[in-house]
Amino acid sequence: MGDTSGDLLNQLREADRERYLSVLFAPEGHRAALAALFLFNAETARLRDIVSEPLPGEIRLQWWREVIDGDRADEAGQHPLAAPLLETINRYDLPATALDNLLEARIFDLYDDPMPSRTDLEGYLGETASALIQMACQILDGGAAPPTADAAGHAGVAYGIANLIRQMPVHRARGQVYLPADLLAAAGTDSGGWLAEADDPAHGRAVSAFIALGRDHLARADRALAEVPKPLRSPFAVLGVARAVFARADKAGGRSRTTPVALSPVTVQWAMTRRAFGF
Repeated sequence: MGDTSGDLLNQLREADRERYLSVLFAPEGHRAALAALFLFNAETARLRDIVSEPLPGEIRLQWWREVIDGDRADEAGQHPLAAPLLETINRYDLPATALDNLLEARIFDLYDDPMPSRTDLEGYLGETASALIQMACQILDGGAAPPTADAAGHAGVAYGIANLIRQMPVHRARGQVYLPADLLAAAGTDSGGWLAEADDPAHGRAVSAFIALGRDHLARADRALAEVPKPLRSPFAVLGVARAVFARADKAGGRSRTTPVALSPVTVQWAMTRRAFGF
């Protein structure tokens, strides 16, 4: 994978700058494999942006499932991402079940069904963001099963919620609601009210509750990280971004529903650097 390492990193820098920065904190020998894994995630996460109907997105997800299962060896061998991804899976013994669950979870993104409950949200983020961190730790651990499941689980939910907060205006414009229905109900609204044009004090309460949920998982991730060996911590650098997003969204309140909560590149890099080096 050495010849393609630079290409993969360049692609990741364009596709997912925060994951790209996290890779730079990892040992050089593992960077290409991490980039291949994170690019696969970026490719599957952006399907809603590039398809006009759910069916083409589901077909693409199925294609990736067949690639990982080994049913499209000829096509995969010629594909600029599939080939290094398969090499990474084989070299580091990444779990096929986790990859399949990630693809299955991405089907939700293609439709406009509201998120039913907090438990469903945590499951969705567990199979996407948390699983990604856990597999990245497995790469850093040379293919062994790393002692990072608890930390990865909470970190993925925290970072996932931060990303959903930043994407709320885009999701709302599409008719998507990722805030759980039980959280919205507790705030005094529902998915219809969240998508409505009119502002409502309940929107601010819902955003605050969503932030609180993210912060709870962030605190749990922090505690669990104390048991994670330092060589496996680079995938957790994104938690610095989560903390910054929660602080910014706290100030914006209900406006986060319609106005993006944005961080400058400098803020992102500084937050991740601080997190990576523990200061």
